[in-house]
Amino acid sequence: MSSVEHYENFPVASILMPRRLRKPVAAIYHFARAADDIADEGDLSDGERLQRLDDFHHELAHIANGETPLSPLFLRLKAEIEAHQLPLQPFHDLLDAFSQDVVKKRYADYGDLLDYCRRSANPVGRLLLHLYDKASEVNLRYSDAICTALQLINFWQDVAKDWTIGRVYLPQEDLARFGVSETQIAAARTDDNWRALMQFEVDRARALMLEGKPLGSILSGRIGLEMRMIIQGGLRILDKLEAADHDMFRRRPVLQPFDWVIMLAKSAPF
Repeated sequence: MSSVEHYENFPVASILMPRRLRKPVAAIYHFARAADDIADEGDLSDGERLQRLDDFHHELAHIANGETPLSPLFLRLKAEIEAHQLPLQPFHDLLDAFSQDVVKKRYADYGDLLDYCRRSANPVGRLLLHLYDKASEVNLRYSDAICTALQLINFWQDVAKDWTIGRVYLPQEDLARFGVSETQIAAARTDDNWRALMQFEVDRARALMLEGKPLGSILSGRIGLEMRMIIQGGLRILDKLEAADHDMFRRRPVLQPFDWVIMLAKSAPF
């Protein structure tokens, strides 16, 4: 599941985004969307997918060396990177995560999964903090916690969807610990073992989100409100997972209009 898809529940971001940042954010999104499509869409072989993602690394190298990129996508990205002095490492990290999605379909343990999230999710938040001119060490740490939590929440929403494309993001160590097999995922069977496993994963994601929650009060104005809405949206999805008794196979949780009312009410400065 891509770094961009874990924002699917938070369209408020585009509404609250300051006008001056919409162009660079769009450039970052289009970069991530294009790379994600290479990793997941169409009928390319794994080798072709990896080669095209490697071509993206080369385009970033052109930018780093002050050279002209070859594609319009990277010409636009170069302009925003230079205008806002954005670091290039987050872009490389995203490409590494997309390349990993091509070849890696299982995760041994939670640490293995967190390492993936570090590259698939956290770069987006880090780039946004650089755009906001708020990329302090403390803020980056809070942002990493929020972005990783969002990625995990998306994984738990989409267990069934990911299974159809051959991916299992639930750590193999956790499946074994709670006595859940991949055959059970394939059968979309929920039982006490499944519910115990998913409650364990939901609790970890919620703890991470709450760890990053102070960022919502550190950031001010529309940016702060956007962050608080994102945090509340993630927490709301976790609540819905629990309310569905962790049966995301039949009741995949999504945000409804009334949820936005609740999220807004809870998004007053902490």
